[in-house]
Amino acid sequence: MSCTLAQYEKKKDFLVCVDSDGCAMDTMDIKHFRCFGPCMVAEWGLEAWAEPILARWNDINLYTMTRGINRFKGLAIALSEIDAQYCPIEDLPALLDWAEHSPELSNDALERAIAAQPGSVSLKKALAWSRAVNASITALPQEETLPFPMAREALAFAHERADVAIVSSANPGAVLEEWERHGLIEHTDIVLAQDAGSKAYCIGELMKKGYEPSHILMCGDAPGDLDAAKKNGVLYYPILVRSEKASWEEFISTAFDRLLSGSYAGEYQEEKTAAFRRNLGA
Repeated sequence: MSCTLAQYEKKKDFLVCVDSDGCAMDTMDIKHFRCFGPCMVAEWGLEAWAEPILARWNDINLYTMTRGINRFKGLAIALSEIDAQYCPIEDLPALLDWAEHSPELSNDALERAIAAQPGSVSLKKALAWSRAVNASITALPQEETLPFPMAREALAFAHERADVAIVSSANPGAVLEEWERHGLIEHTDIVLAQDAGSKAYCIGELMKKGYEPSHILMCGDAPGDLDAAKKNGVLYYPILVRSEKASWEEFISTAFDRLLSGSYAGEYQEEKTAAFRRNLGA
């Protein structure tokens, strides 16, 4: 398995890109329930309003059309609402500006921003929060972070006739650990996580390896996955929230064969995209 985009080489004519959290791995809910939201409450001292704030955090990140948003963009939305509804958030404009305009949204990029603005309280707190989230995720019980039923089978099925790339905005260490532990990594050719760039960028770079756009399928569970596919003119297959097993079963029975036969685009793609939007209340 190649480690970087520079090293990666196309082996087959088709490419399946797969998101990790909430798509292949049943880890998205638990990470937001136990890590992202609670760490935000703790970092900003929001315990007095924890119940409504945590419920809103889950809406933003799990159950609406902002599902799967980058952690720092989600944080910016949540803190903006908290600042307006519950209590002032110190130095909030600095964080909002960085989350809106930074070309890279990661801990490393945030460290560079702090070096350029050493007096920014909000940037420092955002980094402390993100590190606490990563530590909290690492501490999750292994028996509670599992692949979705049929995800491993679907990846193995696809890998027989297509290259497979993980394209995720999650922490790279967590992605590798989870996929290795559950035997999914053997069915992939490259891992592109938070540190590799945006999903749209990663798909675009993979396209440069020689794949036809109609030969690339992005499998995801969030609007950002659909947007990344659209920006590159490639196909999209949704893993529907609360119907993940059925989604992977249909990938095996129908979607992948349509990709290979050239019948995915058009009516089937439109049907899948409409079902995805309905699933998230759009």
